[in-house]
Amino acid sequence: MDRIRVGFVGTGRISDLHAIEYLSNPHAEIVALCDRDASLAERRARVWGLDSPLITDDYHELVGHDTVDLVEVLLPHHLHLEAALAALEAGKAVSVQKPMCTSVADADRMVEAARGAPGPLRVFENFVFYPPVVQAKSLIDDGAIGEPLTIRIKSNPGRSETEWDVPAASRAWRQDIDQIGGGPLVLDDGHHKFALAWYFMGPAEEVHAWIGHTTAPDGFVFDAPSMVSFRFPGNRYGNLEIVYSPELDIVTEHYAQDDRIEITGTRGVIWVNRGHGQLGADVVPVQLFRDGVLTDYRDVETGWETSFVYSTRHCIEALRNGSQPQLSGKDGRDILRFAFAAEESARAGGAVRL
Repeated sequence: MDRIRVGFVGTGRISDLHAIEYLSNPHAEIVALCDRDASLAERRARVWGLDSPLITDDYHELVGHDTVDLVEVLLPHHLHLEAALAALEAGKAVSVQKPMCTSVADADRMVEAARGAPGPLRVFENFVFYPPVVQAKSLIDDGAIGEPLTIRIKSNPGRSETEWDVPAASRAWRQDIDQIGGGPLVLDDGHHKFALAWYFMGPAEEVHAWIGHTTAPDGFVFDAPSMVSFRFPGNRYGNLEIVYSPELDIVTEHYAQDDRIEITGTRGVIWVNRGHGQLGADVVPVQLFRDGVLTDYRDVETGWETSFVYSTRHCIEALRNGSQPQLSGKDGRDILRFAFAAEESARAGGAVRL
């Protein structure tokens, strides 16, 4: 494919970030939009400046349209499976939001359907394309900290005067276990964090988790504070610490949340200090300590939207050259299995082996 023609199934708040690269990349265009609220799809088409796209409230019409090559599934989690199966059956490439399904059994169905389909299946992941993360990975691959031994990820929701407006309906379905599949921070957002850990360290083989619950002033229930510890092969370890800080002010244009990463090796330590938002006016995106010297890496893009831009660009290029985009369906399923194992560990009060 020289030009990837894209159809969006779901045009909610997050679709604005997914659209950026498709709108500017010369090898892609958005040709169809589907939403159960067709007027919302029409508004997105106007804001994005699309030229006469197909607008529909029925995703079967979109996936069956011969102008669509790639289907972006941007729906609540419980609706991912049926939409993805329909697109795969229609011969389309599919990019589905994480987590791909609300059960491992359904994820198995999606992976199996993709096995014989003409177009590839990818589970959308942007964190591993965020420039500070890519910078840190490049340093590690060059041996900057020796052999990586541990990884610590801190996920910190708070409050913000500058965050974007998330519709009440979008927050509501994330409180419905049948629609979200698990906790909004450990299973849903945690999928990104586990993908990050795998990106730096490879897949984990055991997990032990403690998951708390905190109610925000607006009534939203967070599965935090939580601590998810994991063990990798070869005597290496990691943890994800999730803390909801209701009075922590975060400067952001997107979600009122920030993430930090620390990776320790046999020779040094790397910190990624920027994520969704900004804690402080002069935060250095990436730092390396080695041989007694602390080195700052400031010349790194930090806008959160860049993670979506580079992830989408990667997908476009993969489809153009016939390769598998990250994450593969199998990768997405394995990370989902780990997230469910973390929740099972918290319920059982002990470690769970994968």
